[in-house]
Amino acid sequence: MIPAYWKHKNVFVTGASGLLGSWLTKSLVNAEANVTVLVRDIVPNAQLFRSGYIHKVTIVRGALEDYPVLERALGEYEIDTMFHLGAQTIVEIANRNPLSTFESNIKGTWNVLEAARRSPLVKRVVVASSDKAYGVHKELPYSEAAPLQGSHPYDVSKSAADLIAHTYFNTYKLPVAITRCGNFYGGGDLNFNRIVPGTIRSVVHGIPPVLRSDGSMVRDYFYIEDAAHAYLTLAERMDDERIHGHAFNFSNENQITVLELANKILALMGSNLQPQILATAAHEIPHQYLSAAKAREMLGWQPKFTLEEGLRRTIDWYKEFFETAK
Repeated sequence: MIPAYWKHKNVFVTGASGLLGSWLTKSLVNAEANVTVLVRDIVPNAQLFRSGYIHKVTIVRGALEDYPVLERALGEYEIDTMFHLGAQTIVEIANRNPLSTFESNIKGTWNVLEAARRSPLVKRVVVASSDKAYGVHKELPYSEAAPLQGSHPYDVSKSAADLIAHTYFNTYKLPVAITRCGNFYGGGDLNFNRIVPGTIRSVVHGIPPVLRSDGSMVRDYFYIEDAAHAYLTLAERMDDERIHGHAFNFSNENQITVLELANKILALMGSNLQPQILATAAHEIPHQYLSAAKAREMLGWQPKFTLEEGLRRTIDWYKEFFETAK
């Protein structure tokens, strides 16, 4: 990230109250960007609100499904750069509620892109896809050349949104770039059914952590400060039009099972608790991890934190969170 690049830039962020959105917004505000965020729900414990950064941005109330709200926001606030992070991101919720997931993740994406297409001041749009957009492949790690073939509601919604973003570049030459990241973790994630915050909370409260899967699934885990840096680096590089239309995997390229990750957290926290394995998770991809070679070569990007460093910073965040929540 180049802080001076963002000074006085007019930036619009969807999903700003989510895990990545809150860290990205913080970085942009600290770099003196003029940040406008789309907020659907007020969640007091969300990091954007707890940190006080919500008072340092312009708030547009509305949902991704509300196209007129998006077009108005981009025009009235003279937006130069867009980060489209807003989505339903919890796989289990997506499986239970496919229609609302498709509305937010697919329709929401075409609304954002169409509003950008009709806004002449927009110079770059970064769209958040996911490693889940790839679906299941035998060849690992996934490269950006792998086909997008999600099978279940969340995965399909990200495959579709990803393809729609490509459509807006290929047909309209909208300056779009796409990110595909592994599983984010870091301070501020309040979805405690996820393995990292859930395990940390269990240890803090002296309760055995619960694994919904059988623990054998292999995943990428990507520290949130590295993720925010990756998004900002990509947007900065988009001054080069040759970046437009490209998708990039971002990963620290580690591979670890869910059970190994839980045990690593337990060890870092000095806990003797043993994970409780439910093995009830359905429609999960068994092995999924990414190659970030393209991002290293084309963007000059690399992560700053190892898995252990990221986990230590995350554990420290939650210890403070639970202490102040008493």
